[in-house]
Amino acid sequence: MDKLQAKKIFESLASGIRLDVFRLLVKHAPTGLVAGEIAALLDLPPNNLSFHLKAMTHAGLINVIQEGRYQRYRAHLTLMQSLIDYLTAECCTADPEQCFDASKTSICCESD
Repeated sequence: MDKLQAKKIFESLASGIRLDVFRLLVKHAPTGLVAGEIAALLDLPPNNLSFHLKAMTHAGLINVIQEGRYQRYRAHLTLMQSLIDYLTAECCTADPEQCFDASKTSICCESD
């Protein structure tokens, strides 16, 4: 992960709706949800949700696959783990004993 990619992810998550969508998809990992389920669970109008899903897909935060006439969205957990690793890569370089064990903080339910 580089600074530009991290910035792109944070910019996408700066929207409250997108943050809610991502957290919902993490909760439903690894199977994900179709757009109509997301809209119903978050009480969002479908056209509003479509705009946010497109932006999140473009940022790489979510993956989408076609299932017949529906699109299933899944949180890109590997990317989120890479972001966490990027943010904590130099944690406590001066005093490593003060740091948390990053190997114990990985995201569950990997899904790409």
